[in-house]
Amino acid sequence: MPADRRSRSPEHQPDEFDNRMMSRAVSLARKGEGRVEPNPMVGCVITQEDRIIGEGYHRRFGGPHAEVEALRACTENPRGATVYVSLEPCCHHGKTPPCSDALIEASVVRVVIAVKDPSPHTDGGGVSRLRQAGIKVDIGVCAREAGELLAPFLTWVRLNRPYTIAKWAQSLDGKLAARSGDSKWISCEASRKRVHRLRGRVDAILVGSGTVLADDPMLTARNVSIRRRALRVVLDGRLRIGEKCQLAVTASTVPTLALTSATRARSRSAQRLSRMGMEVLACHTRRGRLVLADCLRKLAERDVTNLLVEGGPTVLTAFWEAGLVDEAWVFVAPKLIGGERAPVALAGRGAARMDAAITPKTVTTHRSGTDILYRMRLTDTLVLGQR
Repeated sequence: MPADRRSRSPEHQPDEFDNRMMSRAVSLARKGEGRVEPNPMVGCVITQEDRIIGEGYHRRFGGPHAEVEALRACTENPRGATVYVSLEPCCHHGKTPPCSDALIEASVVRVVIAVKDPSPHTDGGGVSRLRQAGIKVDIGVCAREAGELLAPFLTWVRLNRPYTIAKWAQSLDGKLAARSGDSKWISCEASRKRVHRLRGRVDAILVGSGTVLADDPMLTARNVSIRRRALRVVLDGRLRIGEKCQLAVTASTVPTLALTSATRARSRSAQRLSRMGMEVLACHTRRGRLVLADCLRKLAERDVTNLLVEGGPTVLTAFWEAGLVDEAWVFVAPKLIGGERAPVALAGRGAARMDAAITPKTVTTHRSGTDILYRMRLTDTLVLGQR
């Protein structure tokens, strides 16, 4: 069987075909969203003479990796083929054997990688093993596209914290609620359903105790397809939430975590909540407030890679000022509320000058019923996959 002609030229540079095949691999990877975490979403395409002979993606945590899925799906012998994979093949024995070894055994001649894997057990090891076996390796094709999809995994590995999505709904004049605190409903039904779909694929959903006391939320995904059951997290330095709130009442059936101070974690209130099934965990405090960086480290230790922050203005502002918002979902409703006392999402000191205002790395807009959804990426996570 003839080798893929792309592998024959050592000076070959990525071209339109390479970009198209890698883009296909990234699209396949996205199918694993909400099912593979804390593993990364990875897709793989195998070609012979500019023809796709096999493709696959990592389908679920603990299952075969994308490269193995693609090799198994090959319609002909992959000897001499080119492989496009959105993340560096692993080189260690985990729940599955090393993917780099599987590619070597298949006698492929070229592997094209979008992003290197910064995990300590890989971190260039997969590339080295492939090259030592005489396989040509090219890195960086569609790196931006793949990096955006891999952002939660890269953030978790490199920064030891979850990738954080802040979500809020506001009126056209930037208000979260009326001056009385009433906020039901600013957003339309289509937007609320979109939020439930987001809840159904993240690892954890976080609010502050103020939101629990004011709204008594369930923080579950309802009336949508659920890919994973999110951990419910409450920031509650003084452990103000009571035993009658819905989070406590349902804690025995839905994983729920209260993050509080060391003192409150030893209190009788903590013991009562624990008996109801809620985990109460002590975190560092500074000047009477929980240290968000420590809270996120503890969530990362629980394999939380995607964190949805649905808190009110206090929590949203705290995350914003700490530089811990990676992505924002802002639903803007065609309503005008007005009023100096009506809350806004981001308070605090704010920027002193316009040149100090934060400009998102990317912004996409989507019509959501009568609302407009702005999805903004605020951090450049691609650099986390580079050395």
